[in-house]
Amino acid sequence: MSSLSMRPCGDFRTSYKQDNTIFETSTIRWITIISIIALCFAPLVVDGYFITLLIQISYLGIAALGLNILVGFTGQISLGHGAFFGFGAFASAWLNISFEIPVFLSIPLAGFFTMGVGMIFGMPAARIKGLYLAIATLAAQFIIQDFFARAEWFSGGSAGSMAESLNLFGFVFNTDKSFYYVALFSLVFMFIWGCNLMRSRDGRAFIAVRDHYLSAEIMGVNLNKYRLLSFGISSFYAGIGGALYAHYLGYVSAEGFTIFMSIQFLAMIIIGGLGSIKGTLMGVIFMVLLPEVLASIVGLMKMTDWGNIPMVVDGLSYIKEMAIGLAIIAFLIFEPEGLAHRWTQIKNYWKFYPFAY
Repeated sequence: MSSLSMRPCGDFRTSYKQDNTIFETSTIRWITIISIIALCFAPLVVDGYFITLLIQISYLGIAALGLNILVGFTGQISLGHGAFFGFGAFASAWLNISFEIPVFLSIPLAGFFTMGVGMIFGMPAARIKGLYLAIATLAAQFIIQDFFARAEWFSGGSAGSMAESLNLFGFVFNTDKSFYYVALFSLVFMFIWGCNLMRSRDGRAFIAVRDHYLSAEIMGVNLNKYRLLSFGISSFYAGIGGALYAHYLGYVSAEGFTIFMSIQFLAMIIIGGLGSIKGTLMGVIFMVLLPEVLASIVGLMKMTDWGNIPMVVDGLSYIKEMAIGLAIIAFLIFEPEGLAHRWTQIKNYWKFYPFAY
């Protein structure tokens, strides 16, 4: 029998380790590596405006992944993620200015500070769930917002706080092109860490708590421990994302970390796909580009005869403001499993074409 006829047909996995690889196939692994290399050359070929969008996708993607670990993988809920994002931003700036800690150290320290705060507010998760937990995390949102407004020693109060640029071995990352590499490295590192976390014992415990907490408890999974740990990891990711946001802008104001930001983070993971790491990034990209697309539509409408009708232009402006809510509703109705599920269906269709039925 020839070697050609003995080649396996299909993707066979014979061990648990093979079933939990980060990349499903070697093709996906090489596509990912090539994509990351291509992104490294992005500042050389794309406009500065797109670099700004890529940086925004990076720090929001890190924070959104933390929320997906909590909501999508553990089955908890948080309506205060925007406040934890802000806490990480203020904490990094405060550590750098008050204690002269270098920025490259204050960013991870801010993540751990935020992790501690998140675990404090996550303690009710050991006793309550569902709507009651949502109300508790909503209270955390407003408590932390009030803390930002009153704690001038920490956040600068209503005046806000300055944040130094990242300085590493004498090189200052004070431009969009230079900070882009910091944001890209942080995004890749945190996503790889998130993928490995979900493959670990703790990650499997998170999923067990989500799918059937009674069965998980019978099997020896400590529900209180893993619910609290999930809040801590989620807050850590939010703190890292917030710290990057602060040192990129160079200034942090409490006005930006409202309940609206928390809803945005929820929209990202719902649209991308709950319980999907790649879906998180898809949702972030969708939410970052959505206002840009709507702004382009409004601009094109103003250049046509429709731009002379006030009702049309005003209506488009309102749609731009309501876009997040409309997107959530549309995905919950037509694609409740998010963009990640749709991508899997498209991929499977072409994989089995012409027998994809």
